[in-house]
Amino acid sequence: MSTPTSWQDKLPEAAKTYLEGRRLDEVECIVADLPGIARGKAVPASKFEKQEYFHLPDSIFYQTITGDWADAADQDGWIEKDMILRPDMSTATAAPWTGDWTLQVIHDAYDRDGNPIPYSPRNVLKRVVGLYEAQGWKPVVAPEMEFYLVARNLDPARDIEPMMGRSGRPAAARQAYSMTAVDEFGPVIDDIYDFAEAQGFEIDGITQEGGAGQLEINLRHGSPVKLADEVFYFKRLIREAALRHNCFATFMAKPIADEPGSAMHIHHSVIDIETGENMFSGPQGGVTDAFYHFIAGLQNHLPAGLAVMAPYVNSYRRYVKGHAAPINLEWARDNRTAGIRIPLAEPAGRRIENRIAGMDCNPYLGIAVSLACGYLGLMEERRPTRQFKGDAYEGEGDFPQVMGDALDLFEEAKALHEVLGPDFARVYSIVKRAEYQEFLQVISPWEREHLLMNV
Repeated sequence: MSTPTSWQDKLPEAAKTYLEGRRLDEVECIVADLPGIARGKAVPASKFEKQEYFHLPDSIFYQTITGDWADAADQDGWIEKDMILRPDMSTATAAPWTGDWTLQVIHDAYDRDGNPIPYSPRNVLKRVVGLYEAQGWKPVVAPEMEFYLVARNLDPARDIEPMMGRSGRPAAARQAYSMTAVDEFGPVIDDIYDFAEAQGFEIDGITQEGGAGQLEINLRHGSPVKLADEVFYFKRLIREAALRHNCFATFMAKPIADEPGSAMHIHHSVIDIETGENMFSGPQGGVTDAFYHFIAGLQNHLPAGLAVMAPYVNSYRRYVKGHAAPINLEWARDNRTAGIRIPLAEPAGRRIENRIAGMDCNPYLGIAVSLACGYLGLMEERRPTRQFKGDAYEGEGDFPQVMGDALDLFEEAKALHEVLGPDFARVYSIVKRAEYQEFLQVISPWEREHLLMNV
């Protein structure tokens, strides 16, 4: 049994518990890129103890999802400048699926003068949270994560299929909230719980959603940066748990054609720092002007932010009428057909749920854009539309249906750029345009089937 070093004494409790009586072998030094992929390097624990930072080139933020490079360098040109990556030790957590005793630590990205890299997703979210704090406000979020467990798929030309359940039958659709359906994935869910416990994460619940093999995990409300860190970690955790049981976990927005898409619903409230009270509720428990202003901000600015919350061409396959995803920005109380839902809650817990974001978005950026829209609403003090009554799925769409149109709106949204950071908006737009142009060169099976001999 080894004695922990001084820096290990300062680890979060879950990490210290994980390492109790064991020798730490390795530390994974990571940062989230634009898609939310963990980039970085693994170092021996003895080396990590001695290093205050490490370097990665800024070009990691110019990569598309396919691994190509977008021409998004700044005025210095394509020289792949080194960034300085400094650890945030509050994020140190176990990597319990590894063969040795390993920790993961999220790092923040700075330039050589110590300024935050403006297009690092975690820095974008910190910027938005900082704008709230400058007004005396503390934003609180609670994300919900939907995803599919699917059969292993090694051939991109083959349709994605539900995983085989514990019973030996493929996972069935239309079994929302079924405990029997959850039991079908029991071994995978057991590992998800075990990994989450080892990492110190508190799961608020796991439910079966409406799709075949589709699950939802709810996280407890808290700090936006902390919750985004957890979603970032959870995506890797869930993938690793699935691989142990010969299946894949996918966070694609629409992986299976005839099944519902996967969303990352984001619940919002805002605390007045001076009083500690929920700004959406008044002294007598009624709703406040701030409540309406936040909703108006979502209605007015989410269309321009959609390119960040729905970041891929596949993302827009969710927004189809009658397929369990919102198609407009109506707001309503206790109504899951609306894009902006007000859940049942006591005044102290009053919150606003954004149901637009897909689970394929980068959690830092998805939460940042949602908060940015609410912030603009609070600053602009405009009123939302009238509360919607009825089935919002029957209405017309309020936002783009294709990636190109969403990017057009994002590129014109100067007010949103000022909140998120102009440099981020520039880099994000260039990278996503490059991805979209690459996609437009792909000929799909649908086109070959229906156009080859018929037009």
